[in-house]
Amino acid sequence: MRQINRVAVIGAGTMGAAIAAHLANAGRQVLLLDAVPTEPTAAEAARGLNLAQPSVRNRLALAGLERVKNAHPPALFTADTARLITPGNVEDDLGRLSEVDWIVEAITERLDVKRPLFERIDRVRRPGTIVSSNTSGLPIGQLAAGRSSDFRAHFLGTHFFNPPRQMKLLEVTPTADTLPEITATVREIGERELGKGVVICKDTPNFIGNRLFTFDIVFALAYAVEHGYTVEEIDLLTGPLIGRPRTGTFRLLDLIGLDVMSLVGDNLYPNIPNDESRELLKSPPMTGLVKPMIERGWLGNKSRVGFYKEVRDSSGRSFWALDLERLEHRPPAPPNLESVAAIQQERDLPTRLRRLVALDDRAGQFTRAILANFLGYASRRLPEIADDVQSVDRAMRWGFNHQLGPFEIWDALGLAEGQKLIEASDPRGVAPWVERMRATGRTGFYQGSTYWSVAGAMAAENEASPFELDLPTLKSATGVAIENAGASLVDLGDGIAALELHTKMNTLDDAIVEMIHRALDRARRDFRGLVLTGAGANFSAGANLANFAALIDGGRWDAIDRTIRGVQDAFMALRFSPAPVVAAPFGWTLGGGAELAMAADRIVAAAETYVGQVEVGVGLIPAAGGCKELVRRVISPVASTRRPGPRSALEQVFKLIAQGKSSGSAAEAREWGFLTAQDRIVMNPDHLLAVAKREAIALADAGYRPPAREASVYAAGRDALAALKVDVFLYQEAGYASAYDAELANRVASVICGGELSEPTWVDEQYLLNLERDTFVQLCQHPKTQERIRHFLSTGKMLRN
Repeated sequence: MRQINRVAVIGAGTMGAAIAAHLANAGRQVLLLDAVPTEPTAAEAARGLNLAQPSVRNRLALAGLERVKNAHPPALFTADTARLITPGNVEDDLGRLSEVDWIVEAITERLDVKRPLFERIDRVRRPGTIVSSNTSGLPIGQLAAGRSSDFRAHFLGTHFFNPPRQMKLLEVTPTADTLPEITATVREIGERELGKGVVICKDTPNFIGNRLFTFDIVFALAYAVEHGYTVEEIDLLTGPLIGRPRTGTFRLLDLIGLDVMSLVGDNLYPNIPNDESRELLKSPPMTGLVKPMIERGWLGNKSRVGFYKEVRDSSGRSFWALDLERLEHRPPAPPNLESVAAIQQERDLPTRLRRLVALDDRAGQFTRAILANFLGYASRRLPEIADDVQSVDRAMRWGFNHQLGPFEIWDALGLAEGQKLIEASDPRGVAPWVERMRATGRTGFYQGSTYWSVAGAMAAENEASPFELDLPTLKSATGVAIENAGASLVDLGDGIAALELHTKMNTLDDAIVEMIHRALDRARRDFRGLVLTGAGANFSAGANLANFAALIDGGRWDAIDRTIRGVQDAFMALRFSPAPVVAAPFGWTLGGGAELAMAADRIVAAAETYVGQVEVGVGLIPAAGGCKELVRRVISPVASTRRPGPRSALEQVFKLIAQGKSSGSAAEAREWGFLTAQDRIVMNPDHLLAVAKREAIALADAGYRPPAREASVYAAGRDALAALKVDVFLYQEAGYASAYDAELANRVASVICGGELSEPTWVDEQYLLNLERDTFVQLCQHPKTQERIRHFLSTGKMLRN
């Protein structure tokens, strides 16, 4: 793969600055450029600054950098990541483009503005430098027209979705002149280095995602207006019920901005003269509803008024929905769709969809209409916008957080049934290629390991990526070695097994503890290494708190002690296993989940892993090795260097636990000490299991030996404890902590200092584990801890008491 070490992003607006931030997240040096302002601001002039000063000339890029530093959701993995971004401007720093390997253009969406910029870039870029545009729909070929042959050979579209860090989709659009190896390079960088799901698009207006999305959401709006549905009804019918985000249709339009959505439609309309559905963009709901709303300044979230209006009164905050006929906002009204209530309880999405389209009421009518439009339109756009059904489905799943793309939905309904649904609602029907595919005897767009290629008029085989391991596929093919209600042991091949947690939120319970011991026993006999992973979106949300609440209610303090001892023993068995254990955390890795990860010999974490010992929020402390491991990982290495007392490291660990902090990324977790320098961070979560497996193999091949059981943990003793208690007292006196917060903080301090030892002492790991367990059991008996636990279980929120 071609090395991309330095990148320039031109355009420091919302998207450009955020793209720069994510490139920095990937460890790249980024040059962020924007235009030179035409004049100083009043504030700059008051300080005696003028256009000669860099701070003024670079103002737009500096503002973009500040924006990503303070972005919500965060654009940067850590605050320190910002140091990789250098702001500048296109007048003074354009020549520096000769120093970079990739230039990303992200300026305003106008052909007449972008093309002159590319002419200037062509004059200064080094031959072979990749250049791409982040346009969301302008013709890529036209952007590069007139440029040098080397420029055109290395030019393509790279459409990041907003926000770039969080959104998975990256649409890559080569032109007829783009070298295939350049497309392959950008695809590999996007997938491996930036963590994206890359879809190769054709150079057509709005590419894949935005083309389908525009007609889907405009159809929903038009149908709602024409058939008298309320805003709340449509948002219910187009949200999680059909496998889409909670924003539904109208909340999503408010989020996007009605002005933005209108502009997208206005720009798209003249560029698709042969699209049989394009008049939908000029339909009465667009001209008679959306345009007047824009004229009134009802733009959505940015103006706090759109299809919803935020209302604050003595009873609190509420969101009034727009009456689509009267164009007036009214108090919230629950959707009047009784038939949907039972279907909402169905967990399987294909089953929900089949039940919805079978309804003989307004809910069924709308669902049939919107799915018929979505599936039919998607079929008619192939092979215009993409070569195959998989590219379309991925674009909708990765770019818009749909659980299923249009052809996956169609397969869920049944191939023949889906076609009947479309033809009953839409006289344009399905694209001819669907009939030709059915004539081959095929019963679905996806069948076995194949998907349908429209361009090739044939089934295409799913290519096995060397960077991916799909656990459900492995389980289907080879079954599981052993399992119980809490976890399964799966053979990954090459002598490595995976222990997959599969409780709700992968919370830790007795079944998982049992499976840890069984997995280690099996690993000693049949495997060379073990990988710890979890089903679902999160590695583990920690212990099953409801189980502890039941023991507390029964006053079963001995049972709590035995339970904690059992978890400690299981995690220590992982830590001292003869075979290497690699944890592969992702998403929430909290409380016991963090302790489980730290029990492994190596951590291979997804970049989007949020690690924290958050137990104080429910009135407890980490008791499965969290305190012990942070002391061992953060404080002990400093103490072993014989430098003056490790006060800074001690305070770091104390604050992590006493404040219940959780990291905003795996990189931040490494800064805090949850991950070590030897642990790895993987940008693409789809690659996580394969990388973890390779890490386990590497450890085994290197002749892995478990760590020695010795006095390797530094206990700072009573003097350090006294100093921390003073800090707690001052914090409480300043009003930052309640009396019970202070009590919990002092308990944490006592454990991480090793109790009232008369002097600093090196102790074994079990010493701190015993302190953790004893403190945990004592806290379970405290009324205020019990209040916190009950409040969390009933509300899902932490209580400060």
